[in-house]
Amino acid sequence: MNLQQVKQRFGIIGNATKLNRALEVAVQVAPTDMSVLISGESGTGKEVMPQVIHNMSHRKHGQYIAVNCGAIPEGTIDSELFGHEKGSFTGATEARKGYFEVASGGTIFLDEVADLPLQTQVRLLRVLETGEFIKVGSSKVQKTDVRVVAATNLDVPKAIAEGKFREDLYYRLNSVPIHLPPLRERGNDIHLLFRKFSADFAEKYRMPGIQLTDDAVDVLLKYNWPGNIRQLKNITEQIAIIESERLITADNLNRYLPADHGRQFPVLVKQDDRSNDFSEREILYKVLFDMRNEIQELKNMVLDMARNPDHDFSAKAAAFSSTSYDNLPVPVIGTPPSSPATIHFHNPGPAEVKDEIIDHHEEVEESLSLNDVERDMIVKALQKHNNRRKNAATELGISERTLYRKIKEYNLT
Repeated sequence: MNLQQVKQRFGIIGNATKLNRALEVAVQVAPTDMSVLISGESGTGKEVMPQVIHNMSHRKHGQYIAVNCGAIPEGTIDSELFGHEKGSFTGATEARKGYFEVASGGTIFLDEVADLPLQTQVRLLRVLETGEFIKVGSSKVQKTDVRVVAATNLDVPKAIAEGKFREDLYYRLNSVPIHLPPLRERGNDIHLLFRKFSADFAEKYRMPGIQLTDDAVDVLLKYNWPGNIRQLKNITEQIAIIESERLITADNLNRYLPADHGRQFPVLVKQDDRSNDFSEREILYKVLFDMRNEIQELKNMVLDMARNPDHDFSAKAAAFSSTSYDNLPVPVIGTPPSSPATIHFHNPGPAEVKDEIIDHHEEVEESLSLNDVERDMIVKALQKHNNRRKNAATELGISERTLYRKIKEYNLT
């Protein structure tokens, strides 16, 4: 089967050289049982390659299971992958098979594999090396015959250097590497995909298809597409539904693209600049956390004074007033946090303390609500990355699993 037949069978659009090379490697490695690691930015279509590999292998009649490792809570990921015994943890009312047991004889696709906790990475390494695993809450070793295809959009060597990913697991998964190019590097494939999506939505919504003028095509090809194919498909659908005219000009198209896309592409931004922005955010968070902790300590001290008016609190007060922010790095933007002024204490009476707490409680809570700051940062990160949780989590310096929990906690939609 040649590449064009493979593309037709799996609905792959494009003729870019890097895309063709990735597809060639997938076809060549499919008949083997070697592990494959697929890399590429979010939205490049990494989920298609495992299907190509599975359906062109001798395992095609076995189970194919795709698992998004970043979307499963850390506390249940081992149970999901390897299963559990009845009573092994709260809520385990019956024994359950994991994906590795169910997919035996077939293929399992681990998307966002770099998000796996280190403990789960150890279990995965054992499966890859020996085919053995142990269910949660069991001591019995079980065997599985499964092929593993993994994918990630992270810089794995960097994650290894930071201690977030095991080096031995990386080399075991990376037996055959496949890299999918970002959409901005695929040239005329961008217009081909736009036309394909336009035809699909015309059929879906029973309306004439949309076409682009020459100047609109030029805009389409020059745009950076940080969201890759997923973003292109989303914008094509918006235009197909909203625009009454079926011939789209450059001005029409520009209304659906993020502002300033023509003046500065993310690919041209230096890595150091982005990392500096993140460092500033870390500094501000640290200042807020420290301030909240000190306010809590101060409130506790005042309450102690109220309860024990005869006790000498001068030592504790001196220790508290010696706190300084002088050693913190100063953010580039905004004004640097000033060192708090020295606080002088006296032992007030219980009534005075009570009045003071009532008078200032609301002001402290309103001005130092860390939850509001955190929620605002999450909202801005999601808006910046068009609600792509993975990219937003990376910028915030947290895992996608943690971001998902925060979204639910703050009831964000």
